Amino acid sequence: MTTKTLLLTGASSGIGAATARAAVEAGWAVGLFARSADKLQTLADELGDAALPLPGDVADPEAQAGAVAALVARFGRLDAAFANAGIGAGAPGTEGGDLDSWRQMLDVNLWGALVTARTTLPELRKTRGHFLVTGSRAGRSVIKGSVYGATKWFIHGWAANLLEEMREWGGRCTVVAPGMVDTEFFDEKKPKALRPEDVARGVVWALQQPASVNVGEVYLMPNPEAG
Repeated sequence: MTTKTLLLTGASSGIGAATARAAVEAGWAVGLFARSADKLQTLADELGDAALPLPGDVADPEAQAGAVAALVARFGRLDAAFANAGIGAGAPGTEGGDLDSWRQMLDVNLWGALVTARTTLPELRKTRGHFLVTGSRAGRSVIKGSVYGATKWFIHGWAANLLEEMREWGGRCTVVAPGMVDTEFFDEKKPKALRPEDVARGVVWALQQPASVNVGEVYLMPNPEAG
């Protein structure tokens, strides 16, 4: 049986690292893409031969292209890509927002995701593969002045359009849209938030659906009072 292969951006921590672990446990091989080479190598050592560390900047098209080429060379195919890399704004709102922070956020949250799609789609077409991207509850809600939230509104709308494009050759597209997740995204712990592992289970669940089923969105919210 051929091992299916998943490319993950933002793989060095949080949702990305948790998804890598869950995917390998489910029998997938994974390509781990992020800027932190040391963290990627540590995770790859943990996961063994099923993981390939691919250090690079998600905003760099050449780095992403090289990562996809290396992953396909190692495992022979690409069955899914999860555009998960994302960062928040340096200051809330619009009037008080930081321009440099916005530029970096747009480069990662929007440009990076677009580059991931543009780079992986030719390989995904060969396998009738699956493209996933991290949206957010913020992309379904109105948050006062939030530029970060607007980047996630873009992701939700673009992914719906991308699904229609991929349908033409049997591909699938899924937005993974969690509420607050307790990750390094925040400066302090969020004990009532989702855990990265919660989101990872949702990702793997979407990946494991029959090829005839497209999960358009995995929407996850914390339920702290049930714990």
